[in-house]
Amino acid sequence: MSGARAPRRAVVTGIGVIAPGGSGREEFWARITGGKSAIRTVTCFDPAPFRSRIAAECDFVPGEHGLTPREIRRTDRFAQFALAAAAEAVEDSGLEPAADPDRVGVTLGSAVGASITLEDEYVVASDHGREWEVDPRHSMPFLYQALVPSSAAAELAVRFGAHGPAAVVSTGCTSGIDAIGHALRLIEDDEADVMIAGASDAPITPITVACFDAIRATSPLNDSPELASRPFDADRKGFVLGEGCAVLVVEELGHALARGARIYCEIAGYAARANGFHMTGLRPDGRELGEAVRDVMAQARLNPEDLGYISAHGSGTKQNDRHETAAYKYALGDAVRRVPISSIKSVIGHSLGAIGSIEMAACALAIDRGVVPPTANLETPDPECDLDYTPLTAREVRVDHALSVGSGFGGFQSAMVFSRPAEDGRARGRGGTEGRAA
Repeated sequence: MSGARAPRRAVVTGIGVIAPGGSGREEFWARITGGKSAIRTVTCFDPAPFRSRIAAECDFVPGEHGLTPREIRRTDRFAQFALAAAAEAVEDSGLEPAADPDRVGVTLGSAVGASITLEDEYVVASDHGREWEVDPRHSMPFLYQALVPSSAAAELAVRFGAHGPAAVVSTGCTSGIDAIGHALRLIEDDEADVMIAGASDAPITPITVACFDAIRATSPLNDSPELASRPFDADRKGFVLGEGCAVLVVEELGHALARGARIYCEIAGYAARANGFHMTGLRPDGRELGEAVRDVMAQARLNPEDLGYISAHGSGTKQNDRHETAAYKYALGDAVRRVPISSIKSVIGHSLGAIGSIEMAACALAIDRGVVPPTANLETPDPECDLDYTPLTAREVRVDHALSVGSGFGGFQSAMVFSRPAEDGRARGRGGTEGRAA
């Protein structure tokens, strides 16, 4: 009688990023470790009527990233980001998806999908809102693809010939972590050997800006955009909208080892909770986020002192930063005071559903390169945010295990742990021991 099969484990073998301040993985890493803000006055439309007129925009030309004229014509900006980031990730991994297409899948997260195309097409079809009954003859022929967020996952599947599971995950600002978590579960369940996983959003549109203006969630520091995103600082005034995408190649450990892939890290755990409390409000004790952190630490078989870095949600709102600080103290105790924590939103803004995957890319690179990016603009710490939030300057430190968290409107709370592979290239076993046989 044969023994039980060893649990299937997932590792990251490729990283692709489209972010403000530079396209590509290396420019992204240089930007966030340098702590140089990519936030500026909005250029893609006239922001004059709005309370918050700043954002972190990507200088993105789709043709320069290999997108064909047909792909550009039929896809929204958020899908174009995903195609470009996925191409970089797949190339980085050395993977040939077509070699076994039935075992390759796609999970893509997005909070607001093709909001640019939908808004632009409504403006045209309604004659700037003057016509209640819109004339469909004036709409683009690919409007359905914009309406249905799943079209972005389909675009990735077509581009890379992936015939395995394909899905879009939309859980607001935790979509990026949740999409990678979904990929992890599909690999653990033997539904796929490889997942092209990440998240993308391009929300810098008048309607999105107006929505956040209405609840006064975004920063009004329009005269100094580069200083406007100030997570954990006593003078913070709200978050700054951003855009972008990160895609990871998530691969079953044995599959990666068999082809000699370079392994960045192992996905050691993923957990999610909901607060069932309020659409935009958070309980001040951070209990639900703290429970997600406790869960993911147990999955990874880690003690709080094992953590080398925490990538904070760190949106820069008064409510979130205090809630998050309380959650760390609840879940990790006094040991969290010795862990470097930072928010890269201080540099690249908050790209809604995409940011979780971008932050996971930062965690993988922090493990790989032994550097913790700083929290830019953290000049005067809020006394209620009294942890080590790595102000202003990057820090060289060995990171064996990195935790990242996400918190989203609707009460979504997610957490994920990445762990360093062993020195021989195998993924490290949880709790710091050698990996089991795949």
